[in-house]
Amino acid sequence: MKKNLFIMVMLFFIASCSQQDEFTVHQNTQNQSELVPMDPTEINSAIKQSIQTKGDFNWNDASDYMLWSAVMHGDSLLTIGFGNAPFNMEKSARNEDIKQSILAIISETEAIAGNLKNAQSPLVYDDEFLNLIDVRISDIESVRQLRKSNLLRYIEPAGYRFFSYEPDFKSSKGCSFAASNVNPSDYRTISPNSLVSWTYDKHRIPQAWSKSTGLGITVGLIDTGISPYQSLLGSNFTDGYSTSSRYIAKYGTYVDSWKWWATKTDGPNDKCGHGTSMASTIAAPRNNDFMPVGVAYNCNLVSYRGTEDVVLDGYHEQKGVANALNALANRSDVKIISMSIGHIFTINRIKDAVRYAYARGKMIIAAGGTSTNWTNWAGVIFPANMNETIAVTGIKDNGYNECETCHKGSKIDFTVVMERYWDDSRHSVCLGYYNNTKDYVGGSSVATATTAGIAALIWARHPSWTRDQVFYKMKQSADLYPNKSSNYGYGNIDAYKAVL
Repeated sequence: MKKNLFIMVMLFFIASCSQQDEFTVHQNTQNQSELVPMDPTEINSAIKQSIQTKGDFNWNDASDYMLWSAVMHGDSLLTIGFGNAPFNMEKSARNEDIKQSILAIISETEAIAGNLKNAQSPLVYDDEFLNLIDVRISDIESVRQLRKSNLLRYIEPAGYRFFSYEPDFKSSKGCSFAASNVNPSDYRTISPNSLVSWTYDKHRIPQAWSKSTGLGITVGLIDTGISPYQSLLGSNFTDGYSTSSRYIAKYGTYVDSWKWWATKTDGPNDKCGHGTSMASTIAAPRNNDFMPVGVAYNCNLVSYRGTEDVVLDGYHEQKGVANALNALANRSDVKIISMSIGHIFTINRIKDAVRYAYARGKMIIAAGGTSTNWTNWAGVIFPANMNETIAVTGIKDNGYNECETCHKGSKIDFTVVMERYWDDSRHSVCLGYYNNTKDYVGGSSVATATTAGIAALIWARHPSWTRDQVFYKMKQSADLYPNKSSNYGYGNIDAYKAVL
């Protein structure tokens, strides 16, 4: 291999000395039109067409030229999944050989192209748990040779940002710090002075508390982190009727930097507001402060700031979420993972991480999608559209009608009532970003967090059960079971029925 590489490098220098243009070296294998990457608007158009016709898009289905173009628009970063399984704890000798073969292919093709830096050190990240690596390439021939090798499960551009090239896409991406002026008719007060969201009664959650409060169950949350200014999700996590034995832990895997090579994570603190709302919905204490209570107010909570916002668009967000999934998968105390985040098409590195967590018995609950009409056509988003996840969406309180901005489709498993049919601004009530504030939170996001809390109530009632047993109980306790709607799954879960 080294001899071949030396010969190839020498041939390149000979060609360079002839003062030919650098692209002339490839004229026998590469069309002239492929020397300039596709425009991102063309790439996005092809992606949207695939979603509209097939229901999803996967980079494995893209042409060599389209894939390479996306890589060039994404810091030249390429993610490669290899091996027969999506994960490997022991890093087998066979998979190590495959990885080295992949790197050798890249080194050789990049050397021929004159990209000597990439040829010498194409590897930029080697995952600790998953059979995937991130590399840098510059030449389309690297894509071609890799795909010919039959060593790969997938290759995808790691740094390409789909939404950066969509001028019509205008969204806060789920972020807000402002507290709402919550209407008093949207909550009621229970002892010792906690506020119960009107949405909880639609699922008989308060009645379920007579049988289970989530005690002893740990829920993992992957989102934008938790506010450092909300003490009921911090130092006062055991306030009121919430037990002093429960715990909250906060971590961060997201790197807040435009530099792909940066590795310093951004810490656990929420800089968006979305994660705080989800944490509150799942596990806010049954407090004595006239603040909203969570669905499973005695469960433990392990939060990971894995992303900047709810749209997983970019290298550090996708890598941060995958790493958070790996970390939660490897915790024996975590039973449930709640993910009110996603993308409109498949991200294979996150898909690997979901499967890694699923193989370790975790129940993964994911949001079906919340957006404006601009992406409502996309149907159930990733990773909620995976078989390994439980997909949830939000509906109004007048029957099975999706909320104003919620996605629906055949992949949905459950629904949660979270929006007044006569006022689409009246949603579920939760803690605000700052102490002593309340807020509204809606969409499939809060539906997902609510379902995660209900799952914790069931599991606490039956701590020896497996994930599949808990899931079956959720289905049995839902409105539409044993039937399944083409858009709303098994419907609304009756939490009280689920814990009897």
